[in-house]
Amino acid sequence: MKSIERIELSVFELVYRHYFETSFGREEGRTGIIVRVFSEGLCGYGEVVADKFPLYSYETTATARLLLKELLIPLVFSDGIREPDDFAARAAVYKGHAMAKAGLELALWDLKAKRSGIPLSRLYGAERREVNSGVSVGIQDTIPQLLERIENFLTEGYPRIKIKIKPGWDTAVCREIRRRWPGLPLQVDANAGYTPADTDRLRELDEFDLTMLEQPFTGEDLWDHARLQKLIRTPICLDESAKSFLAVRQARELGSGRIVNIKVGRVGGIGEARRIHDFCLDQGMPVWCGGMLETGIGRAHNIHLAALPGFQLANDISASRRYFDRDLIDPEIELTGEGTIAVPEGPGIGVNPDEKRIRDVTLLHETFSA
Repeated sequence: MKSIERIELSVFELVYRHYFETSFGREEGRTGIIVRVFSEGLCGYGEVVADKFPLYSYETTATARLLLKELLIPLVFSDGIREPDDFAARAAVYKGHAMAKAGLELALWDLKAKRSGIPLSRLYGAERREVNSGVSVGIQDTIPQLLERIENFLTEGYPRIKIKIKPGWDTAVCREIRRRWPGLPLQVDANAGYTPADTDRLRELDEFDLTMLEQPFTGEDLWDHARLQKLIRTPICLDESAKSFLAVRQARELGSGRIVNIKVGRVGGIGEARRIHDFCLDQGMPVWCGGMLETGIGRAHNIHLAALPGFQLANDISASRRYFDRDLIDPEIELTGEGTIAVPEGPGIGVNPDEKRIRDVTLLHETFSA
């Protein structure tokens, strides 16, 4: 395999079709970075999911770009790296910055699969042709507005609904949803918006027969998650806490949660994501693929990962039009009539990035050569 010839970064900004609000606050759109890796006439695509502000993570678009430019891209060229696993191993010398590392590693995985002429999912050893879909609904101004949005998503065919919650927007909201849809598969996501002082309020969520309560406390707090899980019937799902294989193994041993949300960007790449997947599969611990409001490029990567056998729960993988009037790929990702998402069958990520569309939303473009 020949060496990488050049790497390109495109910092982009996209506006959402509808604002997205969590316990962090309200967002009208997002920034991110498209990573391209070129070799022998092929181009591998990845996406850095770090956003403009350090809300979900300490990483931002600016810090990710700096790390890629100053350290990670030079590492690829200086060490003659060709394989994604080799990149992950050598980039591990730099502490943290999982999203920056993941964006470049994803592009290398896409390139590797394209060289082989097979879909990424097959390169990972997955055989599933469709993945379970779900939709995440942000906090709205009023409960009636939330109910209307849920109704619209159910009409579109989404089989599972996840809502964002925060103190003051939780039990009353769930009660109204259950009054209208008693049997709806429903989960709630706190995005670390609560503290152990809110334990009694969180215990009230058992009333609503939720699929899971996602990340009530801060990501570093495995101990209090374990204490809460002993007090509630609802399974706790770890997101921000599931930062690595080590963190997931410790959480399993402590009993900090019963379900794991795997996000490639949060854990630093496909290699670590698959390691977590394999551990949870061996332990009988359910996993699902979380989303970071990716464009179709990052979303396609998520689909291929979610084709692995351990991803049995509904994933935060929805159609392109869920977030964007126009995605960065053509054709866009669509929901099937069965409420699933088809795994792209073409080589690599199996979707076609729309370079003109990418240029239209690009704020900064940089090219790096060996």
